[in-house]
Amino acid sequence: MALSEENFGKIQEALTEALGVDDDEVTPEATLVGDLGAESIDFLDIVFRLEKAFDIQIPRGELFPEDILGNSDYVTDGKVNETGLEELRKRMPFANLDQFAANPLVSEFGNTLTVQAMCNFVEGKLSS
Repeated sequence: MALSEENFGKIQEALTEALGVDDDEVTPEATLVGDLGAESIDFLDIVFRLEKAFDIQIPRGELFPEDILGNSDYVTDGKVNETGLEELRKRMPFANLDQFAANPLVSEFGNTLTVQAMCNFVEGKLSS
């Protein structure tokens, strides 16, 4: 599904304000943590700004599944296990998790969340 220029602009604005980055840094391929420097506290601000910009509700854990990453049923020795990967794929159909699945270190999960994944998420919320 193609993201409208208007919607991308709103997402870009939310991310630039929440993370203090320049517009040109917020590209579809940019990762929230690795490229844009997001920290866990920033995710709350991002969710708030997306809810406000798009007049949507984002329940805790829907966009950023921290409850999976801290659950011993889904994580073994600092890595997301097969059950956890299955749950992530089910709950995050908007994100491409293939690269993360190759080496599913919990500490690297933030580097899998891209601006494009955020766009996919918002488009899904708007169409439901």
